[in-house]
Amino acid sequence: MKINTVKKITDCKYLNLFSICYNDRVNHEKQWIFASRSERLNPFEQDYTKPNAVVIVPYHIQEKKLVVIKEFRVAIGGYQYGFPAGLVDKDESVEQAGKRELFEETGLTATKILKKSPVVFSSSGMTDESVSMMFVECKGHPTNSFNEASEDIEVMMLSRKQASDIICDNKIKFDVKLWIVLNTFASQGII
Repeated sequence: MKINTVKKITDCKYLNLFSICYNDRVNHEKQWIFASRSERLNPFEQDYTKPNAVVIVPYHIQEKKLVVIKEFRVAIGGYQYGFPAGLVDKDESVEQAGKRELFEETGLTATKILKKSPVVFSSSGMTDESVSMMFVECKGHPTNSFNEASEDIEVMMLSRKQASDIICDNKIKFDVKLWIVLNTFASQGII
């Protein structure tokens, strides 16, 4: 594959569209449009050792339940079940961002980081957005009082039985990462 040109189509704060002209493996010219959080004109110069965002998989240690959020998502025109998540600021580590986002979105405090994934990609056919999944133990009482005005979030805590019940509900819109973790949690009880 050979990249010929990269053109930035939009100029927005958090997300932009890029058009790329490239030659495929049999040298046919192709064009692709995708979204990127990159601030650079050429997203192929992006450093993928630090993710754009963090997804937090919180387990409430006192309640012995998985913490899930139900959040309004403009792109799907409704509510989606997922995990607390957010962008990693330039001056913070993934761990710092994860703890901050968990508190802002749920009011809960991370007490122990259990595991952190490497940089992973959710939908690389549409975006180069990278995330790291951070599995944590947490404590506290859930609240949405620390949400930004643009956030509409309901915090839920799910037992294994509740997780098992909702993964079969075809009316719920799931984030792919949540569905995979919920399915494992429901069947094995681990995160």
